[in-house]
Amino acid sequence: MKSYKDATGKRDVGFSDRLTTSSAAKKNELERYRTSLVTDDPAFAERQVARHAASAARDARTAERKAARLAVAAREAAEKVARVANEAREAQEKATQFASEQADAEARAIALAVQQKANRDARYAARKVRK
Repeated sequence: MKSYKDATGKRDVGFSDRLTTSSAAKKNELERYRTSLVTDDPAFAERQVARHAASAARDARTAERKAARLAVAAREAAEKVARVANEAREAQEKATQFASEQADAEARAIALAVQQKANRDARYAARKVRK
């Protein structure tokens, strides 16, 4: 399709002309982008070094904060383990004391029962003697 100018002076562009123009514009844009990536500018190199240094410092601070959080969590876990162990020891002591008290109470009850039977037997024997 041929292009021609109309009465207003505008150029009538066909589809193939638009494709060619678009392709050329994309190539030019790509070439400009590629040249912007490859730079030997010392200021650019300095900025890159500064960016990398800042990134490394940021990573180091992040690692320090994470290590601090882990240390706090480990300390809290150790305290909890110690607290649970202490509670278990106290519960064991209470159970032992309770068992000892129960055994003493049972022994006293048995001794009382034996004493009462002995007293009954003595009264019975005294009644028999009186008759």
